Amino acid sequence: MPELLSPAGDFPSLMAALKSGADAVYVGLEGCNMRARAGNFSIGEIAEAAEVAHSYGAGLYVCTNTALRDSDIERLERLFPEVYSAGADAVIASDLAAVELASECGLDVHVSVQANVTNTRTLRILGEMGATRAILSRELSLREISEIAAASPIEIEVFVHGALCTAISGRCYLSSHLYGRSANCGDCLQPCRKRWRLVSEDGEFDLEVTPGGDVRSYILSPRDLCMVEHIPELLDAGVDALKIEGRGRAADYVATVTSVYREAIDTHLSGEWSFDSRWLDRLEGVFNRGFGTGLYFSEPDTGSKGNVSSYVKQDVGEVVNYYRKVGAAEVRLWRPLEVGDEIIIQGRTTGALIQRVESLQVDGNPVESVESGRAGLLVEDRVRPGDLVYRRVRRD
Repeated sequence: MPELLSPAGDFPSLMAALKSGADAVYVGLEGCNMRARAGNFSIGEIAEAAEVAHSYGAGLYVCTNTALRDSDIERLERLFPEVYSAGADAVIASDLAAVELASECGLDVHVSVQANVTNTRTLRILGEMGATRAILSRELSLREISEIAAASPIEIEVFVHGALCTAISGRCYLSSHLYGRSANCGDCLQPCRKRWRLVSEDGEFDLEVTPGGDVRSYILSPRDLCMVEHIPELLDAGVDALKIEGRGRAADYVATVTSVYREAIDTHLSGEWSFDSRWLDRLEGVFNRGFGTGLYFSEPDTGSKGNVSSYVKQDVGEVVNYYRKVGAAEVRLWRPLEVGDEIIIQGRTTGALIQRVESLQVDGNPVESVESGRAGLLVEDRVRPGDLVYRRVRRD
């Protein structure tokens, strides 16, 4: 059975992934992973996250995949035994010293995409060092992945959805050069997402303008990867795990993307594959820079100007109480809410509950809309006091 692996930058995203059907979730260890500005996990939180994941029958993987110096290695020597004791199922590492250390501690090791693995000989060497899986380079084609998977002595994982970097396997120095914030240490400020113009000194080449005269200012910003239409080809290629990028994304993003890929994988495994266009509609409803297939079939040919999702989130209130017997929540609203609105209720344990407002009550009386103040609404699952309520608003 192929594994669906989802990201979590915090506990709401962790719960969203698990409730949406992820087979495993990956989180970041504080100070040692490629998302320094995401909500990373302490050892105590990793233990809690592992316990929760295991209660869902899912695995928990811990990212330690930054560029490491001697001081970092010394820190990992102290931390890896604690990660093991916390119940993590594997660590994701790119530095060979981290691979060796984790293996010596009894941890399964998944070699990060940052290691830029592109051939079976490297996979054999990594297996001899104790690695149990490798995330293949995003620069490989689907044909090359199939050939590698057929001969690999360890498990193979590939990305199927999320942000792409213009640099090979994310090894970029632009943020470090411009801001002194290193992408290779997880602190990228993403200057590639800005509008750029690149012109050769003699004026012969202007990469902002295509040969047809079209302007493409976002030449360093690839569109997001989206392989939901190609799940059969990926699984037939022999990969063991499909990975969703997005530890910096909100819980509703994780819930939506995970649930779509869960449905797509299960549809293929049922033997009755048929692509459902509604999957793409749902993916377009959360953060995205436009979609492409990366380098699986060809080179990306267009850039992205930024988030082009069909919906945006507007915070409208928070949960005050939950009434289990009637399946209703009392919410405090600071912006208007109407019957028929699509909402997201998001919280540490709740994850991301996405539903439509079927009814509203004020002081026990049904109403069609509420401008602000307290109101009651029916909810499709349990929510908790303090959970935030968002309204999904279609872009103009």
